[in-house]
Amino acid sequence: MEDMLSNATNLQEEVDAALKRLRFSDLLSERSQLDAEMAKSDFWSDSDKAQEISKRHASLIRRMQPWEELTNEVHDLLELAKLQDSEIKDDLTQQLVVARQAFDKLRTDLKYTGPYDDHDVILGIYAGAGGTDAQDWAQMLMRMYIRWAEKENIGITVVEESLGEEAGIKSVTCELSGDFVYGRLKGEHGVHRLVRLSPFNADHLRQTSFAKVEVLPELNRQDELTIDEKDLRIDVYRSGGHGGQSVNTTDSAVRVTHVPTGITVAIQNERSQLQNKETALMILRSKLMRLQIEQHQERLEQLKGPNQSAEWGSQIRSYVLHPYKQVKDLRTRHETSDVDAILGGDLGGFIDAYVDHTLGADMSSAPSDR
Repeated sequence: MEDMLSNATNLQEEVDAALKRLRFSDLLSERSQLDAEMAKSDFWSDSDKAQEISKRHASLIRRMQPWEELTNEVHDLLELAKLQDSEIKDDLTQQLVVARQAFDKLRTDLKYTGPYDDHDVILGIYAGAGGTDAQDWAQMLMRMYIRWAEKENIGITVVEESLGEEAGIKSVTCELSGDFVYGRLKGEHGVHRLVRLSPFNADHLRQTSFAKVEVLPELNRQDELTIDEKDLRIDVYRSGGHGGQSVNTTDSAVRVTHVPTGITVAIQNERSQLQNKETALMILRSKLMRLQIEQHQERLEQLKGPNQSAEWGSQIRSYVLHPYKQVKDLRTRHETSDVDAILGGDLGGFIDAYVDHTLGADMSSAPSDR
């Protein structure tokens, strides 16, 4: 029974350490604040704000409930172990094994303790050097992330899309929502390089194409990053291109420019000018936050606009279809020859390799095993 008490005590200590690393007390405080907001009689007077709060509340419940259940279970098992009752030894042993397995599964969350890892994502894909091949490559990447989202039960919505003249896309912006989406996808941020026999030239020559993938934490709350309205230039123009009946009939498209950095966001998909403006501002906040992260700055006026181009020498990952098949991440050195699986959305190996690479150690050392 002494060994059992020791095992229960060790598990309790590990769970407590995990909760501390997850800043669980902060999550409890945030959930209490949201509970208070949702209990107000006028909660639904602002439906957009109410939906935002409800979405965040549901996300917290989904994230926190398994940990709360495990905490209660481990506490009860520790109390039982203290009784030193030999009659319950076998049953208690089995319950401790089950609790340990549940903890081992849950502590995957410890990979995602960054300040924005639990946020949804604004995903942008931009064709770079390579002409029509690059535009086709950008569309291939879009399909790859859509398939990944479907496999992982992640919601994905296309916000803005610009089609290529011959094939593919010039750019696309998507929203992805689910558990730890930014924490899982942030390693995809950068330039992706494709080498293949081109289907777009008569000689079927080997072609190298580039596309830039931009992964931004979605900042719905204005208090997460405040923008001075004097720094914004907002232009309204007539929507163009593919769309519904309102396209080309109303001045609903909105372009928002952050003057100090030169960052511009243009949205025309929604019928409402107000909806387009709110979406553009949300994406702009996300872009500015990403810029702050990359430049390690605290004040927006100190930032300079991004200058990374999608071309040779700046890629994070290479996808080779000819003369051999290989996908290789140039940061983690993780690679595979199963290119079809990767383009089909099987990104788990690359995502895990990047997370472990940035942590500097695998999950076996956080928290320490006993």
